[in-house]
This record gives sequence, C-alpha cells and structure tokens, in this order.
Amino acid sequence: MLHSHLTTLNAVSLLLATFEGQPPEALLAGSGISLADLRQADTCITTHQEMQVCANAVALRREIGLEVGQRMHVSSYGLLGYALLTSATFGDALRLALRYPALLGTLFDLNIEEDGQRIWFTASDYREAPALARFNIEFCLVSLKVICDDLLGHRLPLLGARFAYPAPDYQARYAEHFDCPLQFAATSNGFAFDKRWLQQPLPLADAITHCAVTERCRKQNTEFTGRQTWLNRVRQLLATQLHAAPGVDGLAVQMNCSPRTLRRHLHDLGCSYQELLDELRFEQAKQWLAQDQLPIHRIAELLGFSETASFRHAFVRWSGVAPSQFRA
Repeated sequence: MLHSHLTTLNAVSLLLATFEGQPPEALLAGSGISLADLRQADTCITTHQEMQVCANAVALRREIGLEVGQRMHVSSYGLLGYALLTSATFGDALRLALRYPALLGTLFDLNIEEDGQRIWFTASDYREAPALARFNIEFCLVSLKVICDDLLGHRLPLLGARFAYPAPDYQARYAEHFDCPLQFAATSNGFAFDKRWLQQPLPLADAITHCAVTERCRKQNTEFTGRQTWLNRVRQLLATQLHAAPGVDGLAVQMNCSPRTLRRHLHDLGCSYQELLDELRFEQAKQWLAQDQLPIHRIAELLGFSETASFRHAFVRWSGVAPSQFRA
C-alpha cells in the first residue's frame, strides 16, 4: 500500500511460534521475508510484508488474531516495554505508549477516552488490508490487554469490550481474553476499565531506570521515523513512475544518492528495489482490476509491462490467481 510503513518482525515471529510444527515457508510465502531475516534481531519489514504473513495465517486458522495477541507480552516491545514497566503509575505507562506508536508497531490510532468513571482504551482509523480488519482488531485489542495485565502484575478487570464488526462464529473464544460484557457491530473498537486504575502504582516502577530507558526510546523513535520518511519518499517516487520505472540508477539520482547507497539503505530496511516495485504494481493492479474499468492489456501497459502475458505471470506470482480470476 502507498502508506505502508516500517515495523519489526515481532508479530511475524509470534505467528510462526503459534503455528509450531507448520513449515514456516507456508506462512512466509509471498512476503519476501526469509528465514535468514528472522535470525537478524534488527531487521525491519514493511506492513505490506507483515500483512502477507497474516493473510497466510488467517487462511489456516481464522481465529489466529486472538491467539497471537495473547503471546504479545510487554517484553516484546524492547526498550519501550521496559520504559512502560518502570513507569510510576498505570496511567503514566499508557500515556507513554501512546507517545510512540511507531515503536508499538500499531496499525491503529490508539487513544484513552474518558466516559464518566470508565476509561475506554480504543483503536481506530485502521487503514490496512480490509480483508484482515477483524484479525488486526483482535490482535491489537488482545495484545493491549496483555500489556495492561503485565504492567499491573495481574489481570486488569474489564467493564466492557466492543468491536466494529459482526460477531464471528467463534465468538465464544472471546471470553477467554475479554472477561466482560461484549458488544459486536459497535461503532468503535476498544475495552473499558474503571478510571481509578490510572492512579495505580506499578510494581516494577523505578524512576532512574525509567528516565534512562525513556530517553533511549525517544532517540530510537527519531531514528525509526527518519527511516520511515526516507522509505515513504522512495515509494512515492516509484508510485508515480510505474509505467516507466526508473531502475536503481535512475531512482538513486532522484534520491540524490549513489545506486550503492540506495541498495544498502533498502537492504537495511529489509527490502529491495524490485520488491518495492512489485509491491506497488500489485497494489495498483488490484485497485484497477476491482474498479473494472480498464481492460487487462491496458493495465499491463500502465504498469510498465511490455506484454500482457508478462503481467499475467507476475500477477499470478503475487496473488496466486490470474488477473481475470481476481477481477471475477
């Protein structure tokens, strides 16, 4: 997607762990993520790559969002996790988490909303793959609940939880993660707890450690968002030239760097020029095919393919189906 951003391998690693015994290649198929990447702790991937792995997982087990969210403990967030754990109060920790959404790797806008004596921890403005909305909401809210429990050292009593989609046929599984009244087909996503919990001191609070780790989080966030801005610029340039892709050399000129530097930066971000180009072509192709206004041969031309057959082969490689089947 044109707004795709960087994230870590945390969710992908947890998905692989959840499917222990399943060949990892099946879950990584089509994502461009290799087993070697998983062995590099600092590897960054795009959310497009992460969503491909999630789609593979959902195809195998529809309720997997609940399961993998339960594995996402506060320690999964590295420095930010330790900054949260050492906060003075539960409310301080939640407010700190909201300051660094890039380090959380969330696909939502997270907010704390006061409703009388209730506090709603909400997740809104989802902008990724629509077909994975339910998975991502399940994963997000369950993992947020796990973070809350970890911070307190015990389960946070919930007063309610709501989800902006109809109840799935496995809704009984929700009671394992949200021990409270549930509302489906709601106008928003989130869970509520008593306002008094915001003042609760945290058992692992430590002012000195918290100050030091928070400063490191600030620096990490600056670096992470800087890399994000650079990648967005690359994507924006490529997105306007799909009909005549500039190649690595041409793109490097537009980015005011050498081809070698461009390749190195892309490698450090866990991708390559060709992978970015394919991703953008695939997303644009899906949009045009869904609109059903352009013939397939014209879509191939607009995406820079010299022959319609080449586009068909590429689309099958990206999606597993031919363009005509996708359109149908």
